[in-house]
Amino acid sequence: MAKELFMGNHAMGVAAIDAGVSLVTGYPGTPSSEILETVARNNPGDIYVEWSVNEKAALEIAAGASYAGARTLVTMKQVGLNVAADPLLSLAYIGIKGGLVVIVADDPGPISSQTEQDTRTFAAFSKVPVFDPSTPEEAYSLLIEAFDFSEKYRTPVLFRPTTRVCHGCSAFERQARRPQNGPLFFEKSPNWVIFPKLSREAHAKIEARNAALSTELSESGWNVVSGQAYVSGSGQIEVTNDGAQHGIAPTRKRHGIANESKRLGIATGGISYAYVQEALDFLGLSEVKLLKVTTPFPFPKELAADFASDLDEILVVEELDPVIEKELLILCGQSHSPWSVRGKWTSDVPSFGELDRDQLLPILRSFLRLADEVPEENVAAEAAVDAGPAPDAKPAVNAKEAPAAADALDLPARPPVLCAGCPHRASFYAVKQAMKGKRAIFTGDIGCYTLGNAPPLDMTDTCLCMGAGFTIAQGLKRAEPEATLFAFIGDSTFFASGLTGVANAVHTEAAVVHVILDNRTTAMTGNQPHPGMAKNMMGTLSPAISIEETLRGLGIEFLETCDPFDQEEAIRIAREAALFSAKGKPSAIIYKAPCIAVAPPEPTFVVEREACTACGRCIREIGCPAIHRNPVDRKAEIDETLCYGCTLCAGLCPTGAIKQVKANATQVKAGATHG
Repeated sequence: MAKELFMGNHAMGVAAIDAGVSLVTGYPGTPSSEILETVARNNPGDIYVEWSVNEKAALEIAAGASYAGARTLVTMKQVGLNVAADPLLSLAYIGIKGGLVVIVADDPGPISSQTEQDTRTFAAFSKVPVFDPSTPEEAYSLLIEAFDFSEKYRTPVLFRPTTRVCHGCSAFERQARRPQNGPLFFEKSPNWVIFPKLSREAHAKIEARNAALSTELSESGWNVVSGQAYVSGSGQIEVTNDGAQHGIAPTRKRHGIANESKRLGIATGGISYAYVQEALDFLGLSEVKLLKVTTPFPFPKELAADFASDLDEILVVEELDPVIEKELLILCGQSHSPWSVRGKWTSDVPSFGELDRDQLLPILRSFLRLADEVPEENVAAEAAVDAGPAPDAKPAVNAKEAPAAADALDLPARPPVLCAGCPHRASFYAVKQAMKGKRAIFTGDIGCYTLGNAPPLDMTDTCLCMGAGFTIAQGLKRAEPEATLFAFIGDSTFFASGLTGVANAVHTEAAVVHVILDNRTTAMTGNQPHPGMAKNMMGTLSPAISIEETLRGLGIEFLETCDPFDQEEAIRIAREAALFSAKGKPSAIIYKAPCIAVAPPEPTFVVEREACTACGRCIREIGCPAIHRNPVDRKAEIDETLCYGCTLCAGLCPTGAIKQVKANATQVKAGATHG
């Protein structure tokens, strides 16, 4: 096959196809979402693909197919693994039949997540092997081998790409597609039923297996030792740079600090291995001894011991938790070895956030005892003189301070905002108007609508995790009975983890107003389908589950649905729902309007300059990114390239200065109700 360019998530998607997978499930979450979508888009026709209601359901569905011998893949992000923890830990004891790989995309930074949790640590906790790819190309080949590994040891396997592996690109040739396992057949056995006696026996077997795997993984070829021990203070080092590759051009001589001599090596893994290689190439030290750990659990102890045998000091470079560092320290203590380990626990490497080459340069210079002929602060200036400006180069960063990338580049802050025309803005504004002058608390959830926290809306007082908006509101209501509690959730998240909160509210008579923001898609992660939509990930029609009927079935008595852009009606419903809940029972509102990404744009609005009084209400109250002030006369202006024709601003203008370019009958009616 010819080489093709693949983004990491695309590479893992086609790897699953080429590995002979029969079923793929998951729940969307950045940075993992495109993996499942790649399988669906390139489906040869014999793979079942679905977005499940949540990660727990996804893993359990995959486990069932695996019990019958099917190769299965589950995709999620790191916080989704928390939802899937219950079946995962039990699956480690029960085991599987067909290869079952769970891709959990970690998000160091974090760039789009609530936490920076490390799946490698979760792997050790759950006693499940984990693979940690360092490039998109390696993710492709390693994922195929992970299925073989899973079947050989009858265990689920975690696969941990990070954001840069998921969204980076590599060119490589695909392997020939393997046949799917078959015939599929579930063989009944008491071993599939988890009882305490079975669990005790299984636990002993798991511990023995993982100990044996440590030896096998030392010889697997996935974990590698390369290079030679670097001796500090060993003399002159010639350092050259490839300006085209690195964006920095100077050639410079560096000298080792001569007052100490130590044999040094570096242990790393995953994307950090790529960063270390880049930094060492930049320093002209590509032969420094490296331990690349691709399977952080079970840890390849024998290979690590061989790597460390001729070293005095080891620097461990990894993102997030000190997983490799901890294993090396344990190994050092168990073997009474003389080498020392440096890393996060010695403050040599940041204990949070992403790494990159430029962050590693000062860390490696310090560890390798490299000194510049000129003071470090003058290197950039000298480089500019020698090589001219390098606009894409980023200055070196003090590793112990570990600022965010935006701080290092001194970029202006660009907070996320709701899109122009987003129906959530209209929903929030309606509730805000309904509750003016009253003590109201607004609990939020995970999704686009989390952005309701930003001024001028200020409508998200809490946000913890998926589904928690409903239940946190119940706790707040118990603590503060006189307050009115509105709990917001999206339609996809409602199915993922909101149902239990509603059931709890009905059963305990928690007087909370549940607000479902139904924009007909899973908007934040790329417009994936969910159970409330009449299609599935296979592209076929599916029964759509009615949110209204679901709420009534759960026992909600007061329930109304409306278009949030009909502000008069939206405000009325919010007031009535609050009055009903004040009687001591839960109520619900469904604000239903499609996300702008799945709805055709309407004719845009303009501001009639003669009628505008520059009062600023349209800007001050809703914060639409399409509206701004003219810098000269402070009158409002609308950017027609951003306006989506939602009508919300027109209803706010006290002078009627905001007009639609060309309105249809429905919009004229909606605009009239706004006024």
